[in-house]
Amino acid sequence: MANVKEVGGYKLGNLIIEGKTKQVFDVPSVNGHCILLSKDRITAGDGAKAHDLVGKSVISNKTNGKVFEILNSVGLKTAFVKSVADNAFLSKKCEMIPIEWVTRRLATGSFLRRNPGVKEGYRFSPPKHETFFKDDANHDPQWSEEQIISAEFKVNGVVIGKYEVEWMTKTSILVFEVLEKVWQTRNCALIDMKIEFGVDSTGELMVADVIDSDSWRLWPSGDKRLMVDKQVYRNLSQVTDKDLDAVKRNFEWVVDQLDHLIPPNNHLVVIVIASMGDKDHAAKIQKYCAELGLITEIRVTSAHKTTESTLDIVSHYEGLGVPLVFIAVAGRSNGLGPVISGNTDYPVINCPPGSRDDLSRDIWSSVNVPSGLGCTTVIYPESAALAAAQSIAMHNYIVWSKLRLRRLGFFEVLGKADKTMRN
Repeated sequence: MANVKEVGGYKLGNLIIEGKTKQVFDVPSVNGHCILLSKDRITAGDGAKAHDLVGKSVISNKTNGKVFEILNSVGLKTAFVKSVADNAFLSKKCEMIPIEWVTRRLATGSFLRRNPGVKEGYRFSPPKHETFFKDDANHDPQWSEEQIISAEFKVNGVVIGKYEVEWMTKTSILVFEVLEKVWQTRNCALIDMKIEFGVDSTGELMVADVIDSDSWRLWPSGDKRLMVDKQVYRNLSQVTDKDLDAVKRNFEWVVDQLDHLIPPNNHLVVIVIASMGDKDHAAKIQKYCAELGLITEIRVTSAHKTTESTLDIVSHYEGLGVPLVFIAVAGRSNGLGPVISGNTDYPVINCPPGSRDDLSRDIWSSVNVPSGLGCTTVIYPESAALAAAQSIAMHNYIVWSKLRLRRLGFFEVLGKADKTMRN
């Protein structure tokens, strides 16, 4: 690769490291950051097989950028900052942990060779997780959790112990599940993938390096014969220019599919309040909804006093043709939720306002609904938002991912607290 002095308006500093398919440069003008510059190079078998592939650097950078933008949008901790050129992106500077974290949905490839007797296509539920020590000379041997912990890697001042390994394991599975949901919207099956982690200058663990078509197996329509990942290149016994063109077209197809992802914002949570006295309660629900990526609107109507207007509001939103949830906020004799539920086929959630004394008396009008109605009742604004998110998540991978990330957050908070207590 030619000697590069500037990329995307950033002057490059020292070459930090050079791999088979990329170079990593320091960026003196942005403290704690670096630029990853992709190469027009494709390799396999720990570099034993390698070819120039003009245009691969641009394709790889586009794929990586789109993937990390998705991961960042749901709140995952990553080193990716932004693309700065066709073949380069700006990243937080990390010291890398020398482990590849592999997650599998179906048994294929090396897993079958290491586990004779398992049939190809065996489905792992939950996903199967494996770790491999990065050592080209020994073909990246598989390591157990115990081996990683025992190695006591010290990375940017952080000793990689049990908590760190568990966090990376959970995060790698989460990354796989998020991208699996993404690819399902394009009728593609994500079969397996590998990622790497690093530690930045503040001691924060995060997903780092590159995620592109070298990182996964991807089968359109779940059909192995249609694979569009680097395995096509790995399988070639002899490599011609025509073969390389076919591999390149597959990689371009992946970028095109990511370009055509349907923006997952076609949904609505309608918070219906019975009077302006309920607006503070509704605002709390709306705040929690926003944290989960939900689009909300607040409307005011009374099922008792303005019944026709209530039904008109319901009909209006039903006519939008988007995934929809109603949250009814009404105290005393709550007819709002049951009336909406009796006149729509969309989910209805009661979340009555009021003090604890009021709730103990008034909640029965929300709970003890007539037969044939399916509205549910919660008393906390956060619970109402979560219940709405779980319905929307069936149609929206961003909302699903934010919910899934909450579970990792529970482990992170409690795991760090436990680690602090033990220390």
